[in-house]
Formats: sequence, structure tokens, C-alpha cells
Amino acid sequence: MKVNKNLICFTGGGTGGHIYPGLAVADEIKALAASNNIEIKIYWIGCSKGMDRNIVEKACGPDGKQTADKFYGIPSGKLRRYFSLKNFSDLFRIAAGFFAALHILRKERPAVLFSKGGFVSVPPCLAAHLLHIPVYTHECDFTLGLANRLNFKSADCMFVSYEETKNRLGAADQSRVLVTGNPVRPVFYNTDPGRGRDFLGLAEKKADSKSTGEKPLLLVLGGSSGAKQINELVYDNIDFLCQHFIVVHQTGLVNSDDDRASEYSKKFEGSYKPYNFIYKEMPDIVSAADVILSRAGANSIWEAAVLLKPMVLVPLCGSGTRGDQVDNAEFFKSRGAAEVLLGKEADSNHLQAALSQMLDAEKRKSYSEALKKLISGEAPAKKIAEILFNKINMGEKK
Repeated sequence: MKVNKNLICFTGGGTGGHIYPGLAVADEIKALAASNNIEIKIYWIGCSKGMDRNIVEKACGPDGKQTADKFYGIPSGKLRRYFSLKNFSDLFRIAAGFFAALHILRKERPAVLFSKGGFVSVPPCLAAHLLHIPVYTHECDFTLGLANRLNFKSADCMFVSYEETKNRLGAADQSRVLVTGNPVRPVFYNTDPGRGRDFLGLAEKKADSKSTGEKPLLLVLGGSSGAKQINELVYDNIDFLCQHFIVVHQTGLVNSDDDRASEYSKKFEGSYKPYNFIYKEMPDIVSAADVILSRAGANSIWEAAVLLKPMVLVPLCGSGTRGDQVDNAEFFKSRGAAEVLLGKEADSNHLQAALSQMLDAEKRKSYSEALKKLISGEAPAKKIAEILFNKINMGEKK
């Protein structure tokens, strides 16, 4: 099959965590290509339903230009680890997704396929492998998700965020694994906290804010859909939170309670600012925050980490998850970079105790110093982009 060496296909979706890191790599590839006077096209294969198309088509790089040049939506089925009648019907969606991906890849002839995971990525990775298109995939968590376990079989190389992830694999598999860290969008390396505060309607932060009694800014995140558990923790402790912090609360596109959010916004005017979802302004808002209260998805953690933000993490745990968020949270806690509220500890008493520590500016500084040690070195998105760019620029073909 003749290859279009100026085209890279990306795949991944289902959640923002399977999209934003891929967009980070895509932005770096385009910047690298521009610096070498080479035009690179980025096509994205994602879910035909859900948020994928909206996120990808709205994404722009630091230059203000759209990151992805084209989006292809394909059917997607979920690969469940438990019995469900939906497993049967989803087999047909997975098969349909495979044939759709096969058609797209055969028509577009990309030089490389890069996968960021999620169930939608499995059919394109298999199709690319059968068409002899080099496949690269990335796993952001400590343990491989089911989709990436399958994708790894088709991959020339898998990038991982942690050395521990690589060490858990067999010797033969380790030869195809490279530790890079977790890709973060370039905009997170060029933020402006002043812009973030302007968006929130807050005055510019004064250098002597401690002496003036200005409250720290607490940013609450639960992913693009929102986290009901974290939302309830916020509402149950709203008086305490608004007494000590300015609370910026992303309630989510799915799990929000707009009536309560509106009520508290009026009651604690100026101290409680709810938003269903923040996209373009999020990097600047994270930059403006003093503390992050969040789930422990790899994407959210690493975006906060590159901006050296102290975190209180409430990882998703229990029978509905493989424990990846717990692993992520415990890693950052073990490095002195975050506090973790796990399982039964995710209650009002432990929340208030953890956040009370964060009222001390010197304590927050200690967490920031620990984060600085974790993110030293070349940015992961740039490192991955260089590998993919060199793969196509040197004219290598599988």
C-alpha cells in the first residue's frame, strides 16, 4: 500500500482522558513539522457518538489553528470485564468499527497510527496492523487497560508514563516499551494565571495576598462528565469551603446538579463559582488555582503537575474500576506531591483535614517542590512527537 508520508492518523476516545493527551502530541508534531518547513496532516478516528467529535474539532494548538484536519467517527462497542447482555450487541458495533476503520485507513494511507486508548481505538489499531501501517500506542496509567492490552499486540511500540508499568511486563514485551511520561497539551506550558482570574471575574492576585487575607483559590474537577461523589462532598461542605477558599467547581456535563449549584452560587456570591465544563480557559484557570481537588485520572493529575499545583485526590475505586486511579493517586502521594482520600476516607472530616493543611502557603510550596522533581526533563508530548515525526520523516516503512 502506497503511504501518504505527510499524514498521521490518531485514534482514541470515549472520555477526554483518551483525547487530550493525543491532541498534545498532535500539536507538538505540527509545531515540529512547521519548524522543518514540512506540512503534516492530522486525521482523528473516534467514536461516532458522544463527545469525541466535539472535543477534537474544537481543539486548537498554541498557534490558534485547528489541531486535527479531519475527524472520522466510527461505531464503538465497550469491552466489559463482567457479564452483560450488551456484550453481545457490542460485538457487532466493534466489528462495524473495524470495517469502518479498515476503509478509512486504506483510503487515507497514513504513515503512522497513534493510539491514545479507549475502546474505540481497538478496531483502528487492528486494521492498521493488517494494512502494515506502523502502530504506536500510549498507556497513561500504572496498569494496562483492556483496550491497550489488545492494542499492544498490534503495536510497534507502546509509550508508558511510569517506569513501574514497563517493569511489570515480560522481558520480550519490555523491548517494545518506552517510558515517556504522560503527554500534556502545549498550552499548559504557556499559561497566564491573570487570564484565568479574568475569566472567573476575580481581581488580579496581589503579591502580598497573605497579609491582605485573600482566600486561596480551590479548583474542583471531576472529569468532563463530572464526579457525583466529589460534587456531593463539595455540597456537603460548602460552608467550610467557601469560608476558607474561593471555590471554582467544574460540575460536569453529566453528573451536575444545576439547581444546587445555582443556589450556592447566589448564597456564596464571589466565593462559589460553578461551571458545567471549561475547555479553552482551563489551562489558565489551573494556573491561577492554589489547590486542586480532583479525581485521579492521569490526564487531570499531570496537567496539574506541570503547573506545580498541590492536589487533594479522590480516586475512583471499587468494583466498577480496575484501580488505575488508585495507583495514580498513591504514586503522587508516595512522592509527597498530593494528599489522597481513598474509599471510606472520602468523607467530610478527611476532606476538611486535608484542605486545612493546604491553607498554609508554606505547606503548598512543599507539594509544589515535590511535583517539580517529578516533571523534570523533556515534555512527554514533545518526546513522543519527535519519535513519530522521525519515523515518517526518515521515510521508514514497515
